[in-house]
Amino acid sequence: MDKKYISTKIVYEDSNFLVINKPSGLIVHPKNKDDHQPSVTAWLVHRFPETATVGEDPERPGIVHRLDKETSGLLILTKTQEAFLYFKNLFKERHIQKSYLALVHGKPRYARDIIDSPLGRLGMKRTTRIVGKKLLDKKEALTEYSTLKDFDKFTLLEVRPKTGRTHQIRVHLRSIGCPIVGDMVYGKPSDKGLRLFLHANKLEFTAPDGKSLSLELDPPTDFNEYIEKLESWTNK
Repeated sequence: MDKKYISTKIVYEDSNFLVINKPSGLIVHPKNKDDHQPSVTAWLVHRFPETATVGEDPERPGIVHRLDKETSGLLILTKTQEAFLYFKNLFKERHIQKSYLALVHGKPRYARDIIDSPLGRLGMKRTTRIVGKKLLDKKEALTEYSTLKDFDKFTLLEVRPKTGRTHQIRVHLRSIGCPIVGDMVYGKPSDKGLRLFLHANKLEFTAPDGKSLSLELDPPTDFNEYIEKLESWTNK
């Protein structure tokens, strides 16, 4: 099995679903039938063959939400159709609380704030610019953030998306002049070679069996090591 599967660790599991620690660099599901790169769905079906028919799309078995390829952290996967429908509804009704750690360039104007900017799509890129004839699928988007640490030219934020739009956090943070470090789509070209410093670190929800769960996951080693470097440079 591909080496990227090795770091796909199970954080929580019961008979209905599991939560994994998705590593940065691993896609959640293939783009199409010709996409054969390693994926979470391939790992899931290999580990739990019964999940192959779970969901509404045979190309995305067990998937009720997603993380971008370069984003690491907590991801819910469903084992049964009943659990799939249950979590699909939780996300639709916004009954799942998600939190991320994001290292960004610069410093936000406010230490805490809510970004309330609808997102649209221009070609393959998401944008907060809502004027122009070519803009597609404009949708409401809300993102709350708070500052955890200030560095010289960077800021570590806790980010809590209130809606679940594609690339929402990345686009919203860029819109306030603080693109995420390592973002090669919405960030700075000078970051080339760095990972995307976005990590899904917390999930809070009620499981299908009625149990209230609060899961928290530390960032991976490379994320922590970069933060430590920034701390040492700041303290010099």
